[in-house]
This record gives sequence, structure tokens and C-alpha cells, in this order.
Amino acid sequence: MIQVKRRSVEGSLFQRAVLATAVVMVLAFILLTVTPVEVSAPIRLAEAAILAVGIITLFVLNLLLLRHALTPLTRMAERMKEIDLRAPNQNLSAEMPPYSELLAFGQAFDEMVARLAEERRAGARAALLAQETERARIARSLHDEAGQTLTAVALQLERAAAEGPPEQRERLGALAFQLQDTLDEIRRIVRELRPEALEDLGLVNALIALTRRLDQQSEVRFTHDFAPDLPSLSPETELVLYRVAQEALTNVLRHSRARRCMVSLRPHDGGVRLVVSDDGVGFNPHAELDTTGLEGMRERAMLAGGALRIESEPGTGTTVTLEVPR
Repeated sequence: MIQVKRRSVEGSLFQRAVLATAVVMVLAFILLTVTPVEVSAPIRLAEAAILAVGIITLFVLNLLLLRHALTPLTRMAERMKEIDLRAPNQNLSAEMPPYSELLAFGQAFDEMVARLAEERRAGARAALLAQETERARIARSLHDEAGQTLTAVALQLERAAAEGPPEQRERLGALAFQLQDTLDEIRRIVRELRPEALEDLGLVNALIALTRRLDQQSEVRFTHDFAPDLPSLSPETELVLYRVAQEALTNVLRHSRARRCMVSLRPHDGGVRLVVSDDGVGFNPHAELDTTGLEGMRERAMLAGGALRIESEPGTGTTVTLEVPR
């Protein structure tokens, strides 16, 4: 829950509005008292014109004073438009002018945002954990069922190619080779769906294995810089870091046309900071793009209570930074 800082209250918007009206009334009284204005019965045209000018002047003055008195409401509305439920620890009331109505409204708004953010975080956590569970189930099915079946078929084809008629050996050997390629692709999909290295060896070794595999499979030179003194993290946080790195590296391969990519993981304010930077073509983060992957990274960052930044400009490469607490 967001903690609201209590401050001394200096008046209220109601008092400011009453003061503005009082100023106009006092000014009208003074003008009627000191100016030689006479009203005849029936009223003359010149006298009516003078009264109309006076009333209009007082109305405009009152309008300007009230607008100045209610300016904090406009600033508050503009600030409310900038609230992002994915960004933690936003405190609107701390930025409000010290008027009782605004403080009360700001504190209620902060509590509402905190509840919505927690509900959003809980929903994202349930959805992502369900997604990971389904990924693991699909990976097991591919490995245990499809993988084993295709392996058995590949062995039979190799045996048939070795023992069969000479005119069929080349054809059967080619089929066995194609089947082995399919098995390799299934194993790659299984590794992406279920990072066994993360479960067995930990986050750092899993990221090392990921960068080395991508370095071997592509023309991009992947390097890593992992600090040896990383704090201990929960399995959920490690999974978030791994998935964000995996998505960022996938985007490097698909879109960046980069030659080099660096992945670093270092301690930061008691937690860790993950940085994936490349020297590719870059992009405009504010342009309308297919942002499914970017939104997925932001949702995962919110799940871990972290902050995700994407810095890029056309022609300058891209840097993805994820900071998560311990």
C-alpha cells in the first residue's frame, strides 16, 4: 500500500473561492460608495450603460479570481492522466498543494491506485504462472511423447537405410537426416518453453547457456558480463529475469540487425539490474509497433515489483534495462 505523507493543511479551495467572491463584492461596494453614480427612475440610457460596464467588469474579475483559485484542480487532473499502474510507489497526494480538499482527494486516489495496482499485479501473477505451467506441460509432451516417437522412427529409418536395398538407401538416409533436423527443432522449442538450465543450474548459468547458444546459431556476437556477488533471488524473480532477457535477445535477432549484443547482470540497490544492449538499427519506442513482446516484458517486470526501461533511437541501437528488488 502506498504510504501517504501527512502535511499541514493551509486553507482550502472553498476558502479561496469565498475569498475571491468577497474581493469582488468589496470592490463593488467601494466603487458604489466613492463614485458619483446616480440611477434615475426611470433609468437613463447612459446610466444603464455605466451599470452594465461595471457588472461586466466585476464578472470578469470574479471569473479570473476563481480560475486562479481552482488552478490546482487542473494541475491535479493533468497529473492523474500520467499515473501508470505498472510503475510502483506513485504518490499523488505528496505532489498536491496543501489544501484540505486536494489532500483528501489525493490520499483517496493514492489508496485506489494502490489497490488497483495490487489487483493488476495479482492478476498478472496468476496469468503468467498459468502460462509457465502450460509451457512446462507442452514441453514435457513434446519431449516425452513427440520427441521419443520421432527418435524411434529416425532409428528405424537409419537401420532400414543401412540394411535395405541399395536403390533405397540414399532416400531413406535423407529422410532420417530430415527427421533428425525436426528433432533438433523440437529440442530447441522445448528449451525455450521450459528453461531446464534455470531449474537445474540457476539464473546465471541459464543466461550463459542462452547467450552461447544464440551466439552459435546466429551471426550476432553475444557477450555477457555477470557479477559474481549477485544477491539471492526467489525462483519467481529469477524466472522473470530470464524471460525478459530471452524476449529481449529474441527481439535482437528478429529486428535489430545488430552485430554485437551485451547482456549484463549486476547488483543494484539491494536487488539486481539486467541490461541487454545492442548496436542495431534501433527504433522509436513511442511509435505504433507490434508491442506484444514489449508489453509482456513490462507485465513480467510488474510481477517482480521491478522497473523496465527501453531506450532506443533509430540508428543508435537499443538498451533494455530491468531493475528488480531482492
